Order: sequence, then C-alpha cells, then structure tokens
Amino acid sequence: MDALALEIENRRDDLVRLTRDLIRIPTLNPPGRNYREICEYLQARLAPQGWACELIRAHGAPGDSEAFPRWNLVARHRGGPPGDCVHFNSHHDVVEVGHGWSRDPFAAELEGGRIYGRGACDMKGGLAASIIAAEAFVALYPDHPGQIEISATADEESGGFGGVAYLASQGAFAHVGHVIIPEPLHKDRICLGHRGVWWAEIETHGRIAHGSMPFLGDSAIRHMGAVLEEMERTLFPLLMSKHTEMPVIPEGARNSTLNINSIHGGEPDHGPDFTGLPAPCVADRCRIVIDRRFLIEEELSEVKREVTALLEKVKAARPGFTYEIRDLFEVIPSMTDREAPVVRSTAAAIERVLGREAGYVVSPGTYDQKHIDRIGKLKNCIAYGPGVLDLAPQPDEWVGVDDMRDSARVMALVLDDILRGA
Repeated sequence: MDALALEIENRRDDLVRLTRDLIRIPTLNPPGRNYREICEYLQARLAPQGWACELIRAHGAPGDSEAFPRWNLVARHRGGPPGDCVHFNSHHDVVEVGHGWSRDPFAAELEGGRIYGRGACDMKGGLAASIIAAEAFVALYPDHPGQIEISATADEESGGFGGVAYLASQGAFAHVGHVIIPEPLHKDRICLGHRGVWWAEIETHGRIAHGSMPFLGDSAIRHMGAVLEEMERTLFPLLMSKHTEMPVIPEGARNSTLNINSIHGGEPDHGPDFTGLPAPCVADRCRIVIDRRFLIEEELSEVKREVTALLEKVKAARPGFTYEIRDLFEVIPSMTDREAPVVRSTAAAIERVLGREAGYVVSPGTYDQKHIDRIGKLKNCIAYGPGVLDLAPQPDEWVGVDDMRDSARVMALVLDDILRGA
C-alpha cells in the first residue's frame, strides 16, 4: 500500500466520524436551516490544521434572509512553491426528509458498513471524503506546490444561487485551475456535465361565471386541457425523437424530456381546517409549471419556440383562447472534454485504486458545475464522488464507508498528480 493510501486507511474512523457529524447537522433546504452551524463546524476542524477559512454570506441571493442567511465556507491551504489550485466543492444543504424512513434521518446510524441519514449520499459523504483526501495529502506533503481549496456551499438543491453562483460572481474561481464536485455518481465514474433545463409557467385565461350557467363563462381549465392534449399529441413524441451523444444516465435521459411539475385552476386551495364546499364558479385562470430538460445539441431558443408554437396552434383552433408564458429558470447544458486535465488525472487515479477503467457519464439533472462553467468561466470541472445518485432523495438514504474511502484515495491521487506531478 502506498503512503497516501495508508494515510487514508489510517483515517477511516475519522472519515466515519466526520460524515456522521455532518449528517447530524440538519441543513434542510427549504428553508435553509443550520447553514452557519455546518460552516463553523468545518472551520473549527480545518483552521487549527493551517487552513485559511472564510465564511461568506450570499447577501441578496434568492432565499437569503435574516432568518435563513445563506452561509458558505471556503478553506484554503497554501503549500510552498507556486503551482495550480485544486478546488473541491460540495454543497452542504439537503432536501426535505419526506416519508417512509425506518430510522431517524439525522441520527447518522452506522450499520453494515453504511451510514444512514438525509444527506449521507448527497452529498455529505462526498464532502467528508474530499476533506479526508486533502488532509491526508497535506499531512504527507505540507509544502506541496500550489494550493488546495475546499468549499461547502449553500442551496445547490434549489439552484445554487446562494452558494456557487454567488461565489463565482464574486470571482472566487478566477485563480482556480481544477474543480472536483464530489456528487454521488459512483466511485468508478466521472461525470462530465449535465443536460440543460428550462422551467416556465403557462397560464390560460377564461371568464368567471356561476357553475349553474357555465355557458356564460369561459373555462381556463378547459383551455389548459387543450394545451395538455396538444402536448400529448405532438410535443411528447417530438421530444422522444431527440437523442443525444452525451453519455447521459439513465438511458431514458438521453432523450429530451418534459415534466409537468404542477397544475392549478380556479379558486385557491383552502387550508386543511376548511370544512365547507368549494365555490360554484367557472375558472378564469389555470396555471401549469413545466420542467423541460434539453440536450447539448439543442438551442434554448428553439426549445422555447417549440412550446410557443404549440400554444399558438391551440390559440388558432380555440375561440377565446389567450395565454401567458413566463420564464422561471434556465440552465445551458455543460460538458467537460474527456481530455481535460482533471478528467485525465481522475481517470488514471480510478484505474489505480479500483483496478478498472473509469466510466464517463453525464447527469440528467443540473448541479453546480453550471455556475463554475457559465459564471466562473472554468471548463476544467467534473463531478466525482462516492454514493449512488438514485438513493439521494429516498427514505433511508445511505453512503458506504468503503466507497468513501476509495473515493478519498482517488481524490488524494489527483492532488498528487496535479500538484506534485507524481
């Protein structure tokens, strides 16, 4: 066993302890709880080891408030001679707990070589593995060339605007040469990027009338029904015909996709304590939110035109049909070249640690690489980390201890290769 591998193996118990401690801080998003607490925990760990730590609040970012401030940590270790900067970026927020758990989602139970809890897989296990990798490397080579950075950032689960997007807009990646995001994409796979996304709200209009005389009104819900019918007849088949050369997983995501996130028409929903009957009115408004995932071969402008053309087609066929469409969120697809330095270095490390060639994948959904690419102007970025992505939002989410150890070894070897040329 080489020196780095031995150093990480000797830190196995610390890796478990660190992961469990991170899970026990319930950084739920929404609304954005305990963000400062987890940043201060990491600062208390890293600062005594010689890491320069900075807590950065994303003032004015979406979601930032006095009740739920968006806190981020950036820790930096400078070695001796000049050299590249390698940055490990992990988000510290986790999704809601949901139902169906057989154990306490924040107890971080260790059983059968797995650590269970919300955020174990996505992505506190990856954050812990990157910290152990960096600490092990620095312990062996304290005067390494260049610098190493570790960031724990906010709000990736809700777009990353209070985290990586804010940091990138402040120039935090201007000096960085290589970025690894330890998202849970399996320890033997390198994620090169992600598909694009466009969220939009479509609203159809009608005219209110009493339900006993609906002919005096105009139902916005029926108008929306015509929109949905046209989507089924023309748009969904069109999307199924679009196929990408990006290595997106799972296979179904290699086509363009559209999901209808929500639909609401008519009077507002009443609270759970309301026991009366709904109003007998024709709906004068109906809204849907669409989630369109698109491919690197597609232009966002064309993606939008397809939906607008569909709405215009319905309008031409239905008397009184009017609509509004509002952009909510958009991300351009991102994909790093396989020959990029961080990709080559990580692939060599995977083969060395696991004894097999690395796989190359693209994520069906977006993550913070979008901001490093588009705002930070840095293409040399990948996602690589322990865990199985499918487990991320599920009850009884877990991460394997052996997987974290192996991923930490890979990340440490990347540091060795890029900073020391070893």
